[in-house]
Amino acid sequence: MIGGKCHECGTFVFPPRANNCPNPGCGGDELAQVPLSRRGTLWSYTENRYAPPPPYPSPDPFEPFAVAAVELADEGLIVLGKVVEGTLAADLTIGMQMELTTMPLYIDDDGTERIVYAWRIAQ
Repeated sequence: MIGGKCHECGTFVFPPRANNCPNPGCGGDELAQVPLSRRGTLWSYTENRYAPPPPYPSPDPFEPFAVAAVELADEGLIVLGKVVEGTLAADLTIGMQMELTTMPLYIDDDGTERIVYAWRIAQ
């Protein structure tokens, strides 16, 4: 996973961007693209029990899925993302260790499988 890091103050941001440091106390306007930690601590979570409205794709039939906010181990940045299939809110506990992986999100009309990053309980 790639994020941004301010050259001036060292603040991290996700998703990455090239300018405009998010730190209100910094006047930096140049951010480098940097790899972010692949592990972190579960900060918060919820469960999505309703299919998203069009034009967003969703499987038919719709299956509930968990969404996690994970505080990255080295950066302290909180990154929100889907949790891998088969893991629901009942399986999660604040403070548990999570790790980054990827998973298929959907197959588009051209037959291309679209992949996203996702969180899973750390092994």
